[in-house]
Formats: sequence, structure tokens, C-alpha cells
Amino acid sequence: MSEISTLDLQNLRHLIGGYDTTHEKMKTYAEQADDSQIKQFFEKGAQSAMDNKQQLMKFLQ
Repeated sequence: MSEISTLDLQNLRHLIGGYDTTHEKMKTYAEQADDSQIKQFFEKGAQSAMDNKQQLMKFLQ
């Protein structure tokens, strides 16, 4: 893989951090939800954010 620029690296860091934050928030919301459908909605959102973060992390390898 070719080298990425400093700007691309900063953008990746920003996106990865955002997905990490989203994952944690969605996970917390799911834990606090009383309704099973809402809980499932936030659990899926948390998993999606983690999947996106992991996909972006591949660019750093």
C-alpha cells in the first residue's frame, strides 16, 4: 500500500475517534434503554460504529 499523507492520517484519526465515541454512546444508551426495540436499535448502532472503526483501522496497518 502506498504511504498516506499527513492530512489523510489526521482525517483517519478524526473519523476513528468519532466512531469510537459513537460506539461508546450507543452502548451506554442501549444499557439504559427499557424498551427492547430501542435497546436493539442502539446495540445495532454501536456495532455498526465499531465495524466502521475497525474498517478504517485497516488503513493504518
